[in-house]
Amino acid sequence: MLFDPHLFITTLKNCLPRDQASIALHEPLFVGNEWRYVKECLDTGWVSSGGKFVDRFESDLAAYTGAKYCVVAVNGTAALHIIFLLAGVKPNDEVLVPALTFIGTCNAIAYCSGISHFIDSEESHLDIDFEKLERYLSEITEIKNNVCFNKITKRPIRALCVMHTFGHPVDLDTAIALCDRYHLTLIEDAAEALGSFYKGQHVGHHGFAGALSFNGNKIITTGGGGAIITDDEDVAKKAKHITTTAKLPHHWKYDYDCIGYNYRLPNINAALGCAQLEKIPEFLQKKRQLMERYKRIFENYNGCRFVEEPKEAKSNCWLNAILLSDAAQHHRNDVLELACKNNIFLRPVWELMNTLPMYQRCPHMDLSGAKSVAARLINIPSSVCLSEEPVCEKY
Repeated sequence: MLFDPHLFITTLKNCLPRDQASIALHEPLFVGNEWRYVKECLDTGWVSSGGKFVDRFESDLAAYTGAKYCVVAVNGTAALHIIFLLAGVKPNDEVLVPALTFIGTCNAIAYCSGISHFIDSEESHLDIDFEKLERYLSEITEIKNNVCFNKITKRPIRALCVMHTFGHPVDLDTAIALCDRYHLTLIEDAAEALGSFYKGQHVGHHGFAGALSFNGNKIITTGGGGAIITDDEDVAKKAKHITTTAKLPHHWKYDYDCIGYNYRLPNINAALGCAQLEKIPEFLQKKRQLMERYKRIFENYNGCRFVEEPKEAKSNCWLNAILLSDAAQHHRNDVLELACKNNIFLRPVWELMNTLPMYQRCPHMDLSGAKSVAARLINIPSSVCLSEEPVCEKY
């Protein structure tokens, strides 16, 4: 039996609420202390860069993730920018980064005048194809004075930035070993991965530092926001200093010691985050219920498969994804169009970064795996509020 886009949409519709005019891809849920905490900010006037909720949110995030330190920022891209900066990414330094990622990852590298060096992904869990990357690096790099150099471009390769795509943790053991072998700094783009664990440890602080995001479509939201998590005290202190304009502490004087950034998360946003973080155990449980439902429905489904979490990891199940078979990939746009007509909001994965005009000249390895995934992947509705619907029957 061939893949039928109409049957696929019917199957999906039967799994979703019938009393909603439209189904979002991922919408926020406010069922805790959000109104109370935000109202406190309004009542007290502490709505900007000062206030108790900023410190509390940082403390709560550190406690939840197990990281020793947390510094909140205005968004995930800003958090990544500061991480790359503190990791020593300088003009013309290369950073290994998946071509299959959100553009903020590459933009943060560009803010440091660094150069993205695109690497390939595999399709089982959307991880980096580490075997392929190892072969590639053995051919194009050399180590001089404990620095990895690209023999072709003659530029240093400063870091490896891994991406926990849709909340699925990458193989961090392999990433750490590769970074040790090639003298690279490990940075984690964990923007989509709050609540994801690798071998029992929360992602984001296995290497130098990691970035989280609290955009409106993330598992918890501050409206807009991000955070840096790290186990390095010096990194945390520097990050806090330069994200808050590099102002020197003083009770009335305005003095600065370096170029800083106004990347401060306002107190009112942090208040929202504190309330949301209180609900994350419940959110994760419900999102796992939804993931398990999709997994059952699309198990052995003709022409596509459900993208599952890695065996040694526990995903936050942020965005569920379907990967069409090679034979069915020409139906991807048909599925997206049909879903739109039925007011069900699906999305394809991002355009590969090496195809965008500003990054087309960046170095890259063979990207056939990422290209294949980009042509076949569809994200399906993943909101927390969808978890209670009855399981539909298989087709």
